[in-house]
Amino acid sequence: MAKGGTNFGAIGRALGNRNFAIYVTGNIFSHIGLWVQRLAVGWLAWSLTEQAFWVGAVAFADLFPVLVIGPFGGVLADRIDRLKVVIICQSVSAVQAAVLYLLTANGMITIELLFALTFVLGAVSGFNQPARQSLVPSLVRREDLTAAVALNSIVFNVARFIGPAIAGLVIAGYGLAPAFAINAVSFLCVIVALMCLRLPPAKAAVRHGRGVITDLILGFRYVRRHTLIGPLLLLTLSMSLFVRPMNELLPAVSELLFQQGAAGLAVLTAARGVGALIAGVDLARRGHAEGLARHVVISLFVAAAAIGVLIAGGPLWVGALALVVFGFAMTAGGVGSITLIQVAVDNRLRGRVLSLNGLLMRGMPAFGGILMGWIADRVGLQLPLGVGAALCVVIFIVALRWERRIRTEREMTGNGSGLHRRRES
Repeated sequence: MAKGGTNFGAIGRALGNRNFAIYVTGNIFSHIGLWVQRLAVGWLAWSLTEQAFWVGAVAFADLFPVLVIGPFGGVLADRIDRLKVVIICQSVSAVQAAVLYLLTANGMITIELLFALTFVLGAVSGFNQPARQSLVPSLVRREDLTAAVALNSIVFNVARFIGPAIAGLVIAGYGLAPAFAINAVSFLCVIVALMCLRLPPAKAAVRHGRGVITDLILGFRYVRRHTLIGPLLLLTLSMSLFVRPMNELLPAVSELLFQQGAAGLAVLTAARGVGALIAGVDLARRGHAEGLARHVVISLFVAAAAIGVLIAGGPLWVGALALVVFGFAMTAGGVGSITLIQVAVDNRLRGRVLSLNGLLMRGMPAFGGILMGWIADRVGLQLPLGVGAALCVVIFIVALRWERRIRTEREMTGNGSGLHRRRES
């Protein structure tokens, strides 16, 4: 099998798929607007309260609904037209951004309203994420799937770099409200792009006659019995609980560790985006999934080490460098895991399995963020962030044994990709 890891041919082949190229183009604008709003929401929460708890609570409102809604969103993605689900979700998100703009521009926003509106967006994400991720295999040839998943990460992380930079300039020059208006307008781009996609009917919807709860149980059983997907989701759970909450606490990190304001937050967020972008490009140019399990495991240790450097203190540029490494590790782990799942999963259960992955990646940091924020208000940020990093180092040591066992079994069976489904009977 051609590796595709020495050049960028895999990226070009993925973009050669018409539907995927249109989809990516629309997402560029939408993700930039999303990151403009995310930075503005975090800074607005801090400005209204100056409490790390409320910064974590608003992040909780964005992430927690996925825990409840995500699995049902996965069932929905496996039952009906995934494209229609995504278009509806994007439209509702545009309305949410517009309402946030109007309230902020007219001085009517409160921390309670910000929490409620963020909760609405989180609920929409619970339906949108599994449908959107399940849509990607319908947009590319199977051999281009690995590069396509990584390209989605590149787009997201280019936006993570550009969006905060725009947000910093907009907030400093014009205030918070225009940042929300930018996001509302950006959603129109992805909606138009989605409406231009042309999918075969057989790939647009997968229908079942079973009950919703039965479908949920089947999804959980499939994950539990899968020797690759099950452990990958456990690793995602570890990263989401113990290190990823640092993302949601960046406003407090900027203020408490580096004594910087919105400009410092923009620098730190952009630095994290640079690292994530580098990881995305590296994964996309590989064009294959071989060896990704080891990358996912190692990313646990690298992310923990980066947090250790961050909480040690120093000038802002040291924190920015640490966040470049942190962003690289989180993307290498997250995108690597999603890629392996996309390649290995049965398409009939794709929405449900990806909803569980989304639940862990977006829902679990809600608990970590609000708990770490609560502790930080009492003893400082270093302790909760340091404990989380230490726990990830322990899990990394355990995960290394799993990865070595999987690799040994693959070599003994002659399975070069290691991605065939192996389920208990």
